[in-house]
Amino acid sequence: MSQLTYVFRSAPHSSSAGREGVDALLAASAYCEDITVLFMGDGVYQLLQGQQPQDILSKDYAPMLKLFDLYDIEQVYVCAHSLALRGLSNADLVIDAERLETAAMNLKLHQARKLLSF
Repeated sequence: MSQLTYVFRSAPHSSSAGREGVDALLAASAYCEDITVLFMGDGVYQLLQGQQPQDILSKDYAPMLKLFDLYDIEQVYVCAHSLALRGLSNADLVIDAERLETAAMNLKLHQARKLLSF
């Protein structure tokens, strides 16, 4: 399988898109070694620590994000501008993600061969 880029743009738990995206990402990692993951816009909330989705009867899939290292998913990026707009920093995130400025994020998007957006 060729290079895949997963883009997370939606807030968690407002729909099943985030959870389904993480499921698809982990499954694809068995067949593809070149996976890039981008969190931008409201998608940065996917990475926020301390979420309590059980309060809204939703499944907590944040522990699945911690499996990225185990699945050799190393190219994980978060939009610095999106974090700043929401008053967040890397310390607020459940996993380590490299901060990229808007121009660098756009470059990653343009370099993507196959793009899946959640």
